[in-house]
Amino acid sequence: MTLAGIPLDFILFALTLLGVALFHNHTLFVAVTGMIVIALYKILFGDFSGVTGVHGLGTLLAHEWVTLGNLLGLLLGFALLADHFERSHVTDMLPNYLPDDWKGGFLLLVLIAVISSFLDNIAAAMIGGAMAHVLYRGKVHVGFLAAIVAASNAGGAGSVVGDTTTTMMWIAGVRPGQVFEAYVGAGVALLFFGTIAARQQQAYQPIMKDNPRGVKLDLPRLGVVALMLLAAIFTNITLNIHRPDLLNEWPLIGLSVWVALLVTAGWRTPTWSLLPGAFRGSVFLLSLVMCAAMMPVKALPGASWPSALGLGFVSAVFDNIPLTALALRQGGYDWGFVAYAVGFGGSMIWFGSSAGVALCNMYHEGRSVGAWLKGGWHVAVGYVLGFIALMLVLGWEPEADVGTPHAAPITTHSEPAQTNKP
Repeated sequence: MTLAGIPLDFILFALTLLGVALFHNHTLFVAVTGMIVIALYKILFGDFSGVTGVHGLGTLLAHEWVTLGNLLGLLLGFALLADHFERSHVTDMLPNYLPDDWKGGFLLLVLIAVISSFLDNIAAAMIGGAMAHVLYRGKVHVGFLAAIVAASNAGGAGSVVGDTTTTMMWIAGVRPGQVFEAYVGAGVALLFFGTIAARQQQAYQPIMKDNPRGVKLDLPRLGVVALMLLAAIFTNITLNIHRPDLLNEWPLIGLSVWVALLVTAGWRTPTWSLLPGAFRGSVFLLSLVMCAAMMPVKALPGASWPSALGLGFVSAVFDNIPLTALALRQGGYDWGFVAYAVGFGGSMIWFGSSAGVALCNMYHEGRSVGAWLKGGWHVAVGYVLGFIALMLVLGWEPEADVGTPHAAPITTHSEPAQTNKP
């Protein structure tokens, strides 16, 4: 069914996103309602990659459950990790090492980007949010929140272990060096939005100049943080190298974080009371991911630098995982450009990336598209400037195909689910 030539699926998804933007105090209700309406429509009048009815929905869920499970495990686990990190009092020591003016905020964003290069971007954003909460006494400008998310996504864009999308590229045969090229754009973007956001924040709430007296590190709690992060890193790298098929079949990265969390609960008890709020934010994101997975997207525009640029803007409202899978299936892209676009582009809207949703579970004032775009305009401009830098420094050098040395070919929700997507 179409309306003015547009499939009704897309219209329903667009209305869902519009509802999230307009009713930011009721985002969970809007997202869940939109997901249910789209699912019912496709069960009654459409299909799921050629499979009709409830069976088609079940096939889609079987194809997507690993991604959903990993997201749920990471969002909930890293919410508790960020609390452990803040309560370890490491953040109280930062004023001793950061400049007392806007440059302190800028260096904090650079630190977040560095952390994200070897950690999941959700963890980097949550840790960055915890540090900002202490450094700015709980008063964080929405523009700086957008910059924290952008820094975490920029840091992961050039690393094959820094973001789900770049890991997908690695598994599909894209060389780590090709992905690393994304840092040319990410670095330029970070320099631009980081400078402006840090000045915004300094004018809104100056950085703490001196750390509180008598601060003592809680080393066991810091040890819990380290073990949780090491569990995620070890699971991601080891299985991607030796058993990528297991990552396709089970949400092992999310599970590894929870195993480490539960094993260390005897050292320091997590703040379990944070879970209900984090769970609501997680259900919101998972609902939007499912909405995107149900869209009848079968191909992207022809591979070119304008289409790669457009991927970044699309990923601000559309799940970047299926976008990446479609690009890999289609071929002909410069993968450094794609890594930058899909990795960084979601920062432009708060629900455009899992890092943004996770951070807004901590800072509810960020759940306004209008406030995010107004305060974080520098992120969108930084994205374009970074893309221009990639064109000027490296140029568009597409590759027709990528090999698949680590895993079977990638499929997407747009085709029958015969193999699982990374």
